[in-house]
Amino acid sequence: MQNDRTLAMRLAEKICAFDITQATPRALAQSRTATVDTIGVTLAGMAEDCTRILLRTPGVAAAPGASLIFGSNRRTSALDATLINGTASHALDYDDFSSVMGGHQSVPLIALLFALGEERHASGRQVMAAYIIGIETEIRIARAVNYHHYDKGWHPTATLGVLGAAAAAAHLMALDQARTTTALAIAASLASGLKANFGTMVKPLHVGHSARNGLFAALLAEGGFDANPEVFEHHQGFLNVFNGPGNFDAQRMLTDWAAPLEIEDGSNALKQFPCCGSTHPAITMMLDLVREEGIRADDVARVAVMPHRRRLRHTNKPDPRTPLEAKFSVQYVTARALVDGAVRLKDFEGDAHLDPAVRRILAVTEARPHPDMADDAPQQWGAEVIVTLRDGRCLSRRVEELVGRGGDNPMSTAELWDKFQDCAERSLPRAQIAPLFEKLQLFDSVADIGEVTALLEVAVS
Repeated sequence: MQNDRTLAMRLAEKICAFDITQATPRALAQSRTATVDTIGVTLAGMAEDCTRILLRTPGVAAAPGASLIFGSNRRTSALDATLINGTASHALDYDDFSSVMGGHQSVPLIALLFALGEERHASGRQVMAAYIIGIETEIRIARAVNYHHYDKGWHPTATLGVLGAAAAAAHLMALDQARTTTALAIAASLASGLKANFGTMVKPLHVGHSARNGLFAALLAEGGFDANPEVFEHHQGFLNVFNGPGNFDAQRMLTDWAAPLEIEDGSNALKQFPCCGSTHPAITMMLDLVREEGIRADDVARVAVMPHRRRLRHTNKPDPRTPLEAKFSVQYVTARALVDGAVRLKDFEGDAHLDPAVRRILAVTEARPHPDMADDAPQQWGAEVIVTLRDGRCLSRRVEELVGRGGDNPMSTAELWDKFQDCAERSLPRAQIAPLFEKLQLFDSVADIGEVTALLEVAVS
């Protein structure tokens, strides 16, 4: 490595050199699926309180522009549309996630790329290339800083997502290496997001904020702003401040870059359930018990939920008092799976978390870290559920690794459609949903992203 070439410069070189022709059929297919899924959950999140409050906040979406606020006929600046649609994309915590990143890889990128792409009449192929390089950037940096970064309390979706967002925006804007370096350096100073705010409206705001900041960084760089190209390795730079000396491996950002692309990694997963991904292994084990053993909630005396310790730290909420808290309560979601044999969007609305049948199960449910799943084990998405029946029988199911739906366990087109339709009908007329789904499945062949956003627009009578 030449001493005069900083990490930001070397990343910028990789970002600028990427071309969509380097993407394998698997990478393209994964990108299309992620785009479909992210647009769906964004439409579902448009009606959530966090999005509505944001839209009512003075000055937000007041700027003129060509970028659509999804599920409406309002257009504003790319920055404001990114903030609003980005916040909505994570409002339900139903978006895809990456165990390597320790967060949600698509939501810092999709709202930004649609807003910027619409403003600049980008093609689907150009947007897809920018998405793939955004994923590569944020997950490569994650490999350098996790899991220490995650364990310290940073929300990687935001703190690393802002860097992926800057990379994606810079690529779509065709910035040169110098300006892309600057965009990354600016974004590093705009990184923020604390896990202490999980379970509140601030968590989805992290996403809107980081996506907007990534775009903002690229726009400033395009205009000639300057920044320190040593922002990563500086003694008071990103790596030392966010992780601390000795708690990162900077070389992992660049080793084997795009070989294969991070979008192809099997740890990238879609959410089958509309709640925190860390709860999904336990939900799945409870659903397996219900289906395979035919157990009924009325017959249950006790429930023990034992996820991997990393999955429990932010999901141990035995008495959720709001729908948002319920999304991060492994006790609630496993109780709901037992009572209903399913976990759906409606289970996190209104007073669903106060359902007496679920509350009875919560009262006899204990969650604790699994004693046989080591903190430093390579597999960190395991869980075991043990149900003790009133007749004294104990039934259990255990999984060592279950990171959502992806890799060798992908969602089928029919399953993806079911989720997309359930989400999209919260914001769009039914007649627009199937055409939008079909258009998104052919996204990389779209000549102008406006062909897609036209189906995301709702006329107001």
